[in-house]
Amino acid sequence: MGKRNQNEPGILTLRSVQVILENSLRRGFSKIGIDKRKVLIYLKVQEFKREAMSIDISRDTYLKELIDRRESGLIKIVSGVRRCGKSYLLNKIFRGYLVEDGVAEANIISVALDDIISAELREPRRFYDYVLQKMQKRGMNYLLVDELQELPRFEEVMNGLLRIPNLDIYVTGSNSRFLTRDVVTEFRGRGDEVRVYPLSFAEFYNAYGQDKMTALRDYLTYGGMPYTLNYTSAQRKQQYLRNLFSETYIKDIIERHSLHGSEGLDELIDLIASGIGGLTNPAKLQRRFKSIANSSLSSPTINSYIVALQDSFIIHRAKRYDIRGKRYINTPFKLYFADLGLRNARLDFRQQEPTHAMENLIYNELLLRGYSVDIGELHTSSSHAPYEVDFVVNSGSERVYIQSAWSLPDAHKMEQEKRSLRLIPDSFAKVIIVNDAINAYYDEDGILILPLLDFLLTPPSSALRWPL
Repeated sequence: MGKRNQNEPGILTLRSVQVILENSLRRGFSKIGIDKRKVLIYLKVQEFKREAMSIDISRDTYLKELIDRRESGLIKIVSGVRRCGKSYLLNKIFRGYLVEDGVAEANIISVALDDIISAELREPRRFYDYVLQKMQKRGMNYLLVDELQELPRFEEVMNGLLRIPNLDIYVTGSNSRFLTRDVVTEFRGRGDEVRVYPLSFAEFYNAYGQDKMTALRDYLTYGGMPYTLNYTSAQRKQQYLRNLFSETYIKDIIERHSLHGSEGLDELIDLIASGIGGLTNPAKLQRRFKSIANSSLSSPTINSYIVALQDSFIIHRAKRYDIRGKRYINTPFKLYFADLGLRNARLDFRQQEPTHAMENLIYNELLLRGYSVDIGELHTSSSHAPYEVDFVVNSGSERVYIQSAWSLPDAHKMEQEKRSLRLIPDSFAKVIIVNDAINAYYDEDGILILPLLDFLLTPPSSALRWPL
């Protein structure tokens, strides 16, 4: 991974200035040489810039999930990797829906706990009393809380508010103190998770404003983190994604797991990024560490780092499934990045193999559509090595087997991709997704040959069956 020049200025975020301002309020501006008026002006300018640069992005799938959970009696927990658009979903899209549906503005209580304006509300009792004070006696009230982890004892506060019959609660949270598995446990069955991913290609394309192929090229390079759409230059997009890793994700993991710096973790992330789509496990990664960097990082430590990256929603672990034996195989497994732009940022945007990137893209797309996705393995008596099926995709009682192929230039390559699908001893649908510019069609074996753009832009008409 490329290192930033020490003389190069970093990105000064609105949040970092807010922290400075809070410290200043406690210690006094004059003592640390800060002009209060200038800081306040800077905050206003940055907020204006952020709003002016904002691009309207439709996230209809997640809006529907929130609507379906409306007034369910549970705390709606909006989770996902940091900067994937959770706050935008809750405070702009869902709030806008509520207003359009006839909810009075006074009945919507929005609190951004990371904002300087809400600093006093980070005391549990004050927050609780504030919500009670803002509530309207008539009609349902909706509480939208952003960055809930900033509130000490938030579990007690939310469980207390949940007992109020005319209050519907929605929260987002991020960083090392707010992992969804922890929060759902703390809410003791009273929490309902809505998992948010970076932009799908369809969402990205709808906001992108150029042709499909150009959009796909940029998506494979810079991924679907929403804020990248605000930048026009490649340099700014790359800098933003690099800073997300170094200044946000890595620091969160170090804080949560009390690590002494990022040594070892950084190298592991780079190894995973360079090997997406390949079978791996901690022991294999340990051997690579030793051969490449002469590192003594142990297999258990590597596994703990992988779990930490999963908990932060940065990577996904895909298990292998024995199709004929109908059982799961724990190791080795595959690791995919939640966002291709984040993956490419780790490798300084140099190592961009289209075959592996497309496989990662398809895996992410299947996940965000709500499917269960495994790596298929098929053992036959005629072959010592098992055949691989890229994805075994399940939704309820339905299943689809999928192969990913960047291109099918000739009959030999076509046969190579079809062989494992033909050997599967059941009648579930079989699909080869290809990046070639063709029309979708079924071949003589009943296998659907589906262009990548058709797959990404045309949602299934029924469960897992893609229309032609």
